[in-house]
Amino acid sequence: MGRLEGKIALVTGAGSGLGRAISQEFARQGAHVFVSDRDEAHARETADAIAADKGAAAPLRADVTSSEDIAAMFKSVESASGKLHILVNNAGITQRSDFRHQADAEWQQILDVNLHGVIRCSREALALLRAAKGGSIINMSSIMGQRHIRQLSAYSTTKAAVCGLSRSMAVEYASFDIRVNSLCPGYVETALTEQGLRNPAVRKALLLQTPMGRFAAPRDVAKAALFLASDDSVYITGSDLTVDGGMSIAL
Repeated sequence: MGRLEGKIALVTGAGSGLGRAISQEFARQGAHVFVSDRDEAHARETADAIAADKGAAAPLRADVTSSEDIAAMFKSVESASGKLHILVNNAGITQRSDFRHQADAEWQQILDVNLHGVIRCSREALALLRAAKGGSIINMSSIMGQRHIRQLSAYSTTKAAVCGLSRSMAVEYASFDIRVNSLCPGYVETALTEQGLRNPAVRKALLLQTPMGRFAAPRDVAKAALFLASDDSVYITGSDLTVDGGMSIAL
């Protein structure tokens, strides 16, 4: 029997990368996974991959910057299942720009996806999580909420805010037996990081800062998400779980 047998999960940004890996891991562990992405074709690809692996999944199209899309997404979950045990707020974007030159519109876009999307989805999910008599919310942050490099000020700001928001939500939702934690990956080999890691000099420099000597595979992060989603972490809330091979503690 899987560690999430009989659980209902919803993962945003599940059309690729970490969202897809987390969705697949949850399905392997027995969960029925609603895979959401703003690109419906990508959501369907993830659902099809899960089905090919004998798992249970349903694709949903939703843009986390749209309150209407989010309301419709949770209405679909309610109609199909009536409850929700696990929400993974994974949808996110990044962009590189000098702080001095970053326009208001660029700041607003990344805030709207990375932070406001978490707020919208978490509020909308509350009724279904309560219907399940408790559950787990996992908010995707990053070690860039703790470490800072040039040209990522907006991204780092949103990821630091997600950690703070998770702690506030943990206090707010504890009386409903809903746990809220943030997951903070380091560099992971995905399409999101492909361009930067393709540069041999950048790749070498980042690996030298990583005590374990390699970047994470998507499934490394998915396994950490599984821990936070399962009853193995039943008394953990308001925590930031770092999955970075030691990068954030290295000199």
